[in-house]
Amino acid sequence: MEKVKILWADDEIELLKPQILFLQNKGYDVVTVSNGYDALEECDGNRDFDVVFLDESMPGLTGLETLSRIKVQFPNLPVVMITKNEAETVMEEALGSQITDYLIKPVNPNQVLLTLKKIMDNKRLVREKTTTDYQQEFRQLMMRISSGLDINEWAEVYRKLVNWEIKIDDANSTEIYEILAMQKAEANNEFSKFITKNYLDWIADESEAPVLSFNLLRKMVLPLLKEGTPTILLLLDNLRYDQWKVIEPIVSEAFRVESEDFFFSILPTSTQYSRNAIFSGMMPSEIEKYHPDWWLNDNEKGGKNMYEEQLLAEQLRRIIRRPLKTSYTKVTTVAVAKEMQDNILHYINNDLTVIVYNFIDMLSHARTEMEVLKELAGDEKAYRSLTRSWFENSPLWLALQKAAERDVQLFITTDHGTIRVNQPSKVVGDRETTTNLRYKVGKNLQFEKRDVFAIREPEKAGLPRPNISSTYIFAKEDHFFLYPNNYNQYLNFYKNTFQHGGISLEEIICPVIRLRNR
Repeated sequence: MEKVKILWADDEIELLKPQILFLQNKGYDVVTVSNGYDALEECDGNRDFDVVFLDESMPGLTGLETLSRIKVQFPNLPVVMITKNEAETVMEEALGSQITDYLIKPVNPNQVLLTLKKIMDNKRLVREKTTTDYQQEFRQLMMRISSGLDINEWAEVYRKLVNWEIKIDDANSTEIYEILAMQKAEANNEFSKFITKNYLDWIADESEAPVLSFNLLRKMVLPLLKEGTPTILLLLDNLRYDQWKVIEPIVSEAFRVESEDFFFSILPTSTQYSRNAIFSGMMPSEIEKYHPDWWLNDNEKGGKNMYEEQLLAEQLRRIIRRPLKTSYTKVTTVAVAKEMQDNILHYINNDLTVIVYNFIDMLSHARTEMEVLKELAGDEKAYRSLTRSWFENSPLWLALQKAAERDVQLFITTDHGTIRVNQPSKVVGDRETTTNLRYKVGKNLQFEKRDVFAIREPEKAGLPRPNISSTYIFAKEDHFFLYPNNYNQYLNFYKNTFQHGGISLEEIICPVIRLRNR
């Protein structure tokens, strides 16, 4: 293994011989200089240094000045600042100039060695620690998954699986990720059985059910409205829990997380059903019954979420007993997003501001259609990374930062999640059968029973019945529906794409985050 090369610049370099000999005996190659100019010359001399130790208070060219010049030419070269000066301003300037670490004089050899270990071995050590920790929890998680979990236990298992995904992303541990993916697949297998067994009972008896789409506002948002404190409800459609976890550190710069909870999306886990249910406070069959002009079935032409604002207003009138000043904004284009950003301070003069942001849904659908996005979001890790990059540079984040300047309460939630599909499942239906990949509505459907949760009496699931013999079928786990015609063509086109509408942890268990401005 090639030696790690260190450049050490200090005007008292002769006094550091014990530390330098210690490092050389440990196998490090150490080059020493006594001033900043020589340090720059050594760096320019094409020496392939792995790390630089830099004294902060050298005469002539100071350590901070040397640091800034090194960073211009070698922005990724780790630099450790060594200083006698513990003043906060010095540390802030050094940290702002992208030092990797700093040490306070006098330094002992073990301090230096530990710093090198952190810099050179950090990724390896994190990867090994993550692997060890996950292996220790693997068996415990497997036992829990197969032990007949209840609603809250399933939410907790999903939370743990996602937290491991994020940790393994950070550790870049490919091998252990494959094991986690297998464990998550097993969890989805058991979760599908759990939903199939209990879902219709939940619809029949709300007291035995988790919080579902249609009572999300009534149970988790509206009771927490406070007079004098504006509340923003941000619904990021298609936002999975893992995507929330990767944007959480960004949001936390301006907001403090007060609670992190979950609700279960109704079936189908699609915008038309779940989001209309959220804003109406009703199941889809009730919307069709009481507001027939505001509901369209899958096989009818027209936008399926055109009346969310009206449905929300009706629900608020039913539940809230006092006057409530509200606004509703749906963001579907960049132009509307920028308008929302400009007007956010006007919006929060309301008691309740509802913002529906469609970007993530557009991203997941566009990924199916566009080869560029298929490359950008080729797997779960890339999908999370793309979500974070989008959010960090979005008008939405700029708007939230503005809002955080006021005393506001913020809820972040979604309508449903999405899953990357891999296993095709054949379906045969007539021309009226819907085209969705994760659920279908139709007459005389033929399908692979093991892959499907079938509901032949839609009213028991709170669903409309487009025809007298309509059946709903929902894909379990990571299956997706294909017709026999042009089977291989569509298999190649849709395999490994992100879809929603069916039964999986990712689609059904949805985050509800309550925050306050810092």
